[in-house]
Amino acid sequence: MPRKYEIPDFLRGVQTQFNYERWLQRKAAAHIRRDRNRGNVLATQAEYKVAIHNAVKHSKGVDAYTGEELNWSLLSTYANEDSKLLKRSYKRKFDLLPTVDHVDDGKGAANFKICGWRTNDCKNDLNMKELLEFCRLIIKNSESTT
Repeated sequence: MPRKYEIPDFLRGVQTQFNYERWLQRKAAAHIRRDRNRGNVLATQAEYKVAIHNAVKHSKGVDAYTGEELNWSLLSTYANEDSKLLKRSYKRKFDLLPTVDHVDDGKGAANFKICGWRTNDCKNDLNMKELLEFCRLIIKNSESTT
């Protein structure tokens, strides 16, 4: 009988079922906390786990925004102490760490995409239209200064 959160095929040999489910649980809990703080009192752990799991399956292992192959072996390996000590040089190693990105403001139904940490960090709270406009401004400015 298949599991409810069966590890996607592209993760087999990269992560164990146990590690995947633990990561899924942690990500759902973190996003639930954030969204409840933003006023989404209807959000449930079960809904978020399903939505995140579906986003992972849909991702096929790549960043939803850049198309880059994500490094799924990095799940649950980030160490805060090492980050504090090594700063940027440590964080750079996690650019392609898979993260869960809200497609919207988190106040409605659970809706996520999977992207790399660097992408999620750059995107922040921007919607897709705002992100594209921001990227256009960066490109336009870089072309005028080089």
